[in-house]
Amino acid sequence: MKRFWSLFLTGSLTIAVALSGCSGNNSKANETAAGTQDGGNAGKDEITLYTIQSTNPKFQDWLKEAEEKSGVKINWVAAPTDSDTRQQKVSTILSSGDNTVDILEINDEMATSFKNAGWLEPLQDTVLTDDVRKQLPQGYMKDMLTSSKGDLIGVPSYTGYLGLWVDQKKLDAAGMTSINNEEDFVKFLKATTKDGQYGYGGSWEKTYVFNEIATFVNLFGGDYFDWSNEGSRKAVKFMYDMANTWKVTPVDQIADKYEQMNQKFIDGKYASVFMWGTGTDYKQANRYGEDQIHMINMPEFAKRSIFTDSWSYVLNSASKNKDAAIKFLKYAASEDGELNGWKNFDRYPARADVAAQEEVAGDIKTIYSEIQSTNEVHGRPMLPQTMEFISEMGTLFQNYIQDKITLDDFCKKAQEAVERYK
Repeated sequence: MKRFWSLFLTGSLTIAVALSGCSGNNSKANETAAGTQDGGNAGKDEITLYTIQSTNPKFQDWLKEAEEKSGVKINWVAAPTDSDTRQQKVSTILSSGDNTVDILEINDEMATSFKNAGWLEPLQDTVLTDDVRKQLPQGYMKDMLTSSKGDLIGVPSYTGYLGLWVDQKKLDAAGMTSINNEEDFVKFLKATTKDGQYGYGGSWEKTYVFNEIATFVNLFGGDYFDWSNEGSRKAVKFMYDMANTWKVTPVDQIADKYEQMNQKFIDGKYASVFMWGTGTDYKQANRYGEDQIHMINMPEFAKRSIFTDSWSYVLNSASKNKDAAIKFLKYAASEDGELNGWKNFDRYPARADVAAQEEVAGDIKTIYSEIQSTNEVHGRPMLPQTMEFISEMGTLFQNYIQDKITLDDFCKKAQEAVERYK
């Protein structure tokens, strides 16, 4: 553990990590510069919120309703738009005992790194009571927001699947009506690869590709922490074949993060991608819909499997305004709080009972409901030294895809990384 914290506190200043890119937050919030409004020590029934949503066009609407229904005045500090800088800031705030921020929004990678550090206030006795917990995705809460002591450290603000998105026009042109299994998937990729366009587009930058590797590992029935597992080997071999054997996806996407991948998808260069969320980027580009880009159910390889993520509200243990902070967190975890996020941020409710309400409507509800009923739903496989592990696995994968190492080399070194960082 000593080695971990030493590496973490120093490494966080140097390791290029795309935390938000590894998750499904509203990407628009990360495109603008950070700023503050009334940040600082809050008073009675006031809190300071460290937020990634302040540049969202509907943030003020969300804020107004949150203040009215929680009874708490919410001062806010805009998180840096750059993911590396944001990671450093959050790490510094929590590790230094800084009490100028009460509530912070953190993603899965940060939750994995911080949940056992003692920097976050347990919430099971005050906010995440039994009636609330039973409505939340159980696997996700266990994998991502439960500490080694059994404490629940965060309120998930949404459910966001890492789903398969297709361009319907390309599906039609391929003469296909659905992609139900591995055979369909490969057929679709091959049929839509032509004239400089590809069947599949990835985000294979070393700190992003983790999401896709883990997705294919699950589809093939593998285990991300066991690289002797045949399903795990099949998954990365499948990705190698996509790039090098079938050539249905470009090798040069090893430089791409989600921003580049999504723009190429929107421009028609790709026929399909794995992407988080509810399609906000596609809606903004007027490319969203049943006749354009939309999410479909995961194809069944060895099984159907999908990841969900969230950004979660956590309570700084150093906060001097815990009573007010807990009021806010109770609101965030309530039906009103989840509906506010859906209405203003397009965030699909994490609570099953809220997602079922009439206020949550549209085609995304249809596909999310189908996925929920037909897939294994997991939180992503992460280790305490989250970003070091993700980065090393991404580098190994890139070396394999570029024929710098063999499949056996990749699996051997991947297992060594698992043992090193667990």
